[in-house]
Amino acid sequence: MFKKILLICICLSVLLGCTRLSNSLDAPGGLTCEYRTNPMGIDTETPRFRWVVRSAEQNQIQTAYQILVASKAEHLKSNKGDFWDSGKIVSEETAQIEYSGKPLLSAQPYFWKVRSWDKNDRPSRWSDVQQFSTGFFEDSLWQAQWIGYDAFISELPEDTLQPKRKRRKLPYQATPTPYLRKEFNIEKTLKRAVVYATALGVYELHLNGQRVGEDYFMPGWTDYNKRLYYNAYDVTDLLQDSLNAFAAILSDGWYAGNVANRGQQIYGQRLRLFAQLHLEYSDGTQEKVMTDSTWKASYGPIREGDMQAGETYNAHMEMPGWHSTGFDESDWDKVDTSPKPDIILQAYPAQGVRKIEEIRPVDIHHSSPGSYIVDMGQNFAGWVRLRMNGNTGDKVVLRFAEKLKSPDSLFTKNLRSAKATDTYILKGGREEVWEPRFTYHGFQFVEVSGYPGELRPDDITGVVVHSDLPRSGFFECSDTLINRIYENALWSQKSNFFDIPTDCPQRDERMGWSGDVQVFLPTSIYNMDVGAFLSRWMQDLVDGQFSDGRLPSTAPRIYNRVAAGWGDAGVILPWQLYRAYGDTRIIETHYASMQRWMNFLIDKSDSLISGQGSYGDWQNADAETPIPVFSTAYFANSARLMMEMARATGKNEDMIAYKDLFHQIRDAFTKKFVSDSGKIEGDTQGAYLLALQFDLIPEGKRPQVFWHLMRKIRENDGHPSTGLICSSMLLPVLSEGGEAAVAYQMLAKQTYPSWGFQIANGATTPWERWDGYSAEKGFHEDITNSFNHYAFGAVAEWFYTDIAGINTDAPGFKHVLICPRPGGGLTYAKAAYESIRGRISVDWRWEDDTFSLKVTIPANATASVYLPVSDESKILAGGKEIEQHKLIQLEKRENGEALLKVPSGNYEFEVVGK
Repeated sequence: MFKKILLICICLSVLLGCTRLSNSLDAPGGLTCEYRTNPMGIDTETPRFRWVVRSAEQNQIQTAYQILVASKAEHLKSNKGDFWDSGKIVSEETAQIEYSGKPLLSAQPYFWKVRSWDKNDRPSRWSDVQQFSTGFFEDSLWQAQWIGYDAFISELPEDTLQPKRKRRKLPYQATPTPYLRKEFNIEKTLKRAVVYATALGVYELHLNGQRVGEDYFMPGWTDYNKRLYYNAYDVTDLLQDSLNAFAAILSDGWYAGNVANRGQQIYGQRLRLFAQLHLEYSDGTQEKVMTDSTWKASYGPIREGDMQAGETYNAHMEMPGWHSTGFDESDWDKVDTSPKPDIILQAYPAQGVRKIEEIRPVDIHHSSPGSYIVDMGQNFAGWVRLRMNGNTGDKVVLRFAEKLKSPDSLFTKNLRSAKATDTYILKGGREEVWEPRFTYHGFQFVEVSGYPGELRPDDITGVVVHSDLPRSGFFECSDTLINRIYENALWSQKSNFFDIPTDCPQRDERMGWSGDVQVFLPTSIYNMDVGAFLSRWMQDLVDGQFSDGRLPSTAPRIYNRVAAGWGDAGVILPWQLYRAYGDTRIIETHYASMQRWMNFLIDKSDSLISGQGSYGDWQNADAETPIPVFSTAYFANSARLMMEMARATGKNEDMIAYKDLFHQIRDAFTKKFVSDSGKIEGDTQGAYLLALQFDLIPEGKRPQVFWHLMRKIRENDGHPSTGLICSSMLLPVLSEGGEAAVAYQMLAKQTYPSWGFQIANGATTPWERWDGYSAEKGFHEDITNSFNHYAFGAVAEWFYTDIAGINTDAPGFKHVLICPRPGGGLTYAKAAYESIRGRISVDWRWEDDTFSLKVTIPANATASVYLPVSDESKILAGGKEIEQHKLIQLEKRENGEALLKVPSGNYEFEVVGK
């Protein structure tokens, strides 16, 4: 018996060993559809798929793939794709793979999986099953009514749904939030239930007393004259047999609340909910429960819900059970209804805003009798959750700020007209826990007034809220200041990637300034998976485009201002998403818009010197780059990127035309602004950076121009003098010019102006100004003084690309560049980036005379690895001399650098004797 068992074990072992030999690729992972995991309610009829090829072995590629898409998960168990069986497709591609099966049906779930073939034509195991569901492809499927409750504003005229862009700002008026409800019966066995909802305003849905979904501030901010998003949520588990309650709360949001510094109701006044609950029964029949005139409405405990002003909640006015069955709604009113607005209704195409993490206060102290100052230790966007126990009618007031004016008072001048105040009126007689749901704040400090009893750290919690974007990048090094600069940039992205990319989260602005977005793009891509988020915002930018081709400076468009470097975001963003994710659809979708922008710039120019105005290098340190220099540089850069995107999408004639245009603008720029000695008009760091970064200088003259840049840096004692736009170019241009040491020295500065100066003066996020505050001089006198503004955080791109050395020269990181630049006294640096092809990681260390480098290159990618060497250095890979390694090719060794060509896999390199 023992021999039989032993023989079986040996056979199984051999069989498993053979299986491993026959499959060098693991099952694909990281599956997404339209950049998201298991998205609900998408309304593109040709969704795109992505997966990551995985293998523990080196030198692995995908040679083919097969995708199955089915209407039921059960079909995939037998490897049947009743909607799409791609068959074996010979291709290395793993991203942006378009669905090519039978036409998808509206409001249906679909399930999919994929497998890959390796270089020896052996298939991997199938991936885990993922899913997506569709929204509505036909407008006729929308049958609900737009409902609301207008008792508070019944005397106001009907909305025109036209933004009042030029009206006088009216005094702020708090408005209560409408509560809506309806009961309905389910009399059959339920198979599946999905609710599709949107609003003019923002909404929160409930079914049988439970909140629907985890998103906040839906359906997000759009140009409500053109577009409105809807969301889909699977609510099967929230329903019950027989009687059910469908309920909602509406609040002003961006539609009727304060927007920027324009005040309230710039889009409309009457809040409306539009929802359909689709019920699918086991017998194959279907039913819909919709918003219509049979719903009931009332006001409740939320007396104010404004994005900027704050939220007021009177717990004494609570209506227990209002969102559940059996509630007495006899004193509720009928809802008001409105016709459908004449706008595009589209599925929400990105990740929603959610509660992401929580933080605890680092200090609480009494500021005056009955008041406390709470320091959360970090500037962030969100709110606080408060636990309290007091008497009926006790009022607790929360005020928020980024800085303190004194140890016992908030600095609120920079909030301008944003009240940033939450109020809670206790019901009394029990412990009460409250947090707002229709407002958010940008803050580090909270003043708590009227709190009953002693406020302890466990009584107050910071709730960090932002768009739920997967973290894609990580960085760390041996220098604490550099680490803090990185963390500051990351926290500002968290704070401002809030449905749209805002400039700041605290004051009466919070707009999608396109100039800030475009300079921060590379950093944002490394930090988070922003493919869906920024694709969605690109549509906002295009929706705001003027008839003559001008692209706005803010999206959604609030102002009619147009500026070079801001409007150019409409060209830069598609290029950056193509570069990072291999996304050609965004180029194709918005190509005509980009062409209109370019035609406008051409018409606006004089002999190809741009006549477009601009904010220029905003918030520079008294070093204003001339606007014609700034604008013409961006004009040329957009022409160059159009050339590249035309090439990427096969538009050869356009590629040639834009190439010619770029060279003509470059010639005009050099002739107009560059002297024979290489000095550029304005003689600022920004002018030289623009010219060098955008390749506007003939090769023979670049050394002269670079010398002038170094001169300006020396004249400023090694500090930057650039503003929000050109600072992003500083360190990359210095590295490219062979002056990485100067870049490190600039990073180390802690005197004005520098990133370290901000941190030395308490910054936990980048500031809008280099000198927003100092311990010596106090606060800058200008009220345009945000302490959470990510644009200066664009410097973190250099941490990934140069300190750690993760970069690419091929779309979608198909070919990876590993080129660390040790310096600045660093003894180690490590970073990782979850690219669309998989995880890329670098970990380098410098000990004595040895430089060691650990690298991970994802399967289905290749890499060029650059190592710092000297003539005496010995290069090892895995402990062996590099020449003995079969997979690694030493391409060249010169000028203090060795170039290695490596396939995918994990590697350990050492340079000994540096």
